[in-house]
Amino acid sequence: MAIFLVEKLVDGLLVLDVRGQITLGEETGALRDKVKVLVEAGHSRIILDLAEVNYIDSAGLATLVQVFTSARKQGGDVKLLHLTKRVRDLLQITRLSTVFEIHDSLDSAKQSFGPPSSS
Repeated sequence: MAIFLVEKLVDGLLVLDVRGQITLGEETGALRDKVKVLVEAGHSRIILDLAEVNYIDSAGLATLVQVFTSARKQGGDVKLLHLTKRVRDLLQITRLSTVFEIHDSLDSAKQSFGPPSSS
């Protein structure tokens, strides 16, 4: 199944709507490449909206960690938004829920970044 990535700029934050499955192959590569381009363009404060992600495999989890790490190296952060029960349970089982900040509303995710940095 294909992955669809739609980027939106909301109040200075990059919201990346992810739809489909995050699995080994083109899906993980597309997500990793998209975030790399965004971070290189100066968007290091990223919210991944996973409301339409119905499945993540181990390669997908590794990709989420890579995305998080690359943003952190640039002084930014990645937060997760609108997790399905299945994805939320997966992150809890793998203990990645202790790594990622998970939010149920866009307002909550936006506020968690604090005010924009003056760079």
